[in-house]
Amino acid sequence: MTTRDTEMTTWLRGLPKAELHLHIEGTLEPELMFALAERNGVTLPYDSVAAVRAAYDFDDLPSFLDLYYQGMGVLHTREDFFDLAMAYFARAQEDGVAHVELSFDPQAHLVRGVPLEVPFEGLLAACREAESRYDISSALIMSFLRDRDPAEALEVFEQAAPWHASIDAVGLDSAERDHPPGRFAEVFERARALGIPGVAHAGEEGPAAYIREAWEALEVCRIDHGVRCLEDPELVARLRDARVPLTVCPLSNVKLKVTPTLTEHPLPALREAGLNVTLNSDDPAYFGGGMLDNHVACHEAFGWTRDDFIAMTHNAVQAAFMDEGRREALLERLRGVASDV
Repeated sequence: MTTRDTEMTTWLRGLPKAELHLHIEGTLEPELMFALAERNGVTLPYDSVAAVRAAYDFDDLPSFLDLYYQGMGVLHTREDFFDLAMAYFARAQEDGVAHVELSFDPQAHLVRGVPLEVPFEGLLAACREAESRYDISSALIMSFLRDRDPAEALEVFEQAAPWHASIDAVGLDSAERDHPPGRFAEVFERARALGIPGVAHAGEEGPAAYIREAWEALEVCRIDHGVRCLEDPELVARLRDARVPLTVCPLSNVKLKVTPTLTEHPLPALREAGLNVTLNSDDPAYFGGGMLDNHVACHEAFGWTRDDFIAMTHNAVQAAFMDEGRREALLERLRGVASDV
């Protein structure tokens, strides 16, 4: 790494970043996985941390999801979810992240016999602690598994009524291929009726048509991933004109073979098309990097300047689920960084 690159890394660490696309279960590092397995008497199919890391070589999204759901099997108690989130918040603070939006998958825990109050209470307690300890603001996104019955998603959402006031958005994730987002229109409509906005994964392994469907049928305010929108020029124009945020996860896309290498990633083309792009880590424990790693990798792959990163951070802060006082405070910090460029 050159001196200039080292300086850029230091500068990127100081950038007050907002992470909009993060699956908290995907932050489970192997060391914590083993510690929680021991705490809860869970036998893992690996004999060491190194063996777990060796398994993090995925052919595609389904192969990752198999290990992802296996890993979350160590999460049993409120304390487990609290420790999981706090471990991530500590790493995020080191990366210079100022705001984090945590998606979680309650259905994946319910089928294991873990009741709703366990992840809700553990994660919300961690969010409060992170604000106090690290000055990191946060939002909670309750996501539904698109490869399960939409009626189940609606039922789980209704069961979560005691926490509706704490849910900043609902989301749609898991295996995208052959699971069009429109099937979940009812639960997203129900959430909107309560004032809860929606986001949805679309256009990662699924086609551009899924992006259009998520936007129109679910009326989401953000598209998670969305990189395949470039296959549909008319859709690109509509997304650009409406300033719909795309929460792009570059290292994740490489790890899951969405793109062969980072230098071949469509990110520059997305930005050249005038789209509202943000940078995120997705599942950092599995994909080889958190927010700082993703930013540094993009700098090295695309030669992006400080102005480029300021612009994308501005996009993220504007698109985040946060109160306006916090938004203005982060924008003011960002203006301070920009004035030094």
